[in-house]
Amino acid sequence: MVLTMNSVEYNPIGTIYSPHKELHGMPIQPVGAKGVKGLIELNNEFEKGLKDLDGFSHIILIYDLHLCNGHKLTVKPFLDKVERGIFATRAPKRPNPIGISVVRLEKIEGNKLYISNVDIHDGTPLLDIKPYIPDFDATEGEKLKLGWYADKHHHAKEKKSDKRFVD
Repeated sequence: MVLTMNSVEYNPIGTIYSPHKELHGMPIQPVGAKGVKGLIELNNEFEKGLKDLDGFSHIILIYDLHLCNGHKLTVKPFLDKVERGIFATRAPKRPNPIGISVVRLEKIEGNKLYISNVDIHDGTPLLDIKPYIPDFDATEGEKLKLGWYADKHHHAKEKKSDKRFVD
């Protein structure tokens, strides 16, 4: 399957499977999906690319938000009651419907990756996998500013999606 968005073309490398069959009620971030198991079935031609990935405890998944139709430049995010600019949120209604999640890599068997902390809808096309490396991805020693999330991000663990982004 080829995903074409404007002049950019993506070829999914596999499919992400999870227990999340409905958009409504899903965890909004991996922090709210602790222990939720999932499976990635990588297309066979990419299996060789998994070499050495088993040495990492966490991976970054980049995927197509294939159930999103259209986008909005301002949205009311799950953790707020105020309209925010889409680029100041992690809401799914984006100009380019690309999602990212950091999940725990449990094990690899052939072209199958067993993962946990999955906040992704069942059957989602996977675009890429990258190892999570704290020295690269964390901002140790830097003063962080969390914008409007500063007093809200602690609620992400228990917050579930509602129908605000479902068409």
